[in-house]
Amino acid sequence: MAARWTKASPWVLAGVLGGMGVLHFAAPKPFVAIVPRVLPEPELLVAASGVAELACAALVAIPRTRTLGGAAAAALFVSVFPANIQMAVDSSLPETRKPRWYQAIAWGRLPLQVPLVMWALSVRRRKKCLI
Repeated sequence: MAARWTKASPWVLAGVLGGMGVLHFAAPKPFVAIVPRVLPEPELLVAASGVAELACAALVAIPRTRTLGGAAAAALFVSVFPANIQMAVDSSLPETRKPRWYQAIAWGRLPLQVPLVMWALSVRRRKKCLI
């Protein structure tokens, strides 16, 4: 089972990154809403992060560029962390308060960034894949 995951892991990561990258363009509103307010031009930043996710997906999917792709994906996961913090904080503020289930998800996502970074770094070290 572990060997199967090892082989499939880069493809799963590429799929996650690619899917999220597409969502940045298909439904940008939720992404724009969580861009920290101190940053300029949230729409442009959402588009740029969507392009970055699509690029990371492509780099991870190709064995020759997987090392670069895994490193880039790890850096991307770190760089979007402030948006996840903004989402969590906004979910709890009186003026933007969300339902408790939403708050739990928003705050619960924060520690999940660590395994995402570790996943990307583990893919970075692998070159073998299913194809």
